[in-house]
Amino acid sequence: MFNYIMSLGVPATTTWNFKVALIMITCNLFAVAIGRYAIQQKGLSPALPFPLPAMFTGFGTAELLATASFGHILGIGMILGLAQAGGL
Repeated sequence: MFNYIMSLGVPATTTWNFKVALIMITCNLFAVAIGRYAIQQKGLSPALPFPLPAMFTGFGTAELLATASFGHILGIGMILGLAQAGGL
C-alpha cells in the first residue's frame, strides 16, 4: 500500500543529458534577462570578482545569485514538466 501511494506522487525524472543541460542554460539566461530589467536598485551588493559582459552592468553578487536561483527554479519546472509529458 505504501509503495502504491509513493508511486503516485513521484514525478517522472530523466537522466542528465544534453537536452536537459540546454533547457537549464536557457532558463538561466532567460532569468538573467528578466532580472536585468526587473531589478530596480542594482549594484547595492558587493561587486563580482571577475569582469562582466555589458549585459551584466551594475550586477552585484546578490543580483547574480537571485537571477541564477530563479533560473534554476524555472529550469527544474521545465525539465520535470517536459519529462512528465514525455517531451524529453
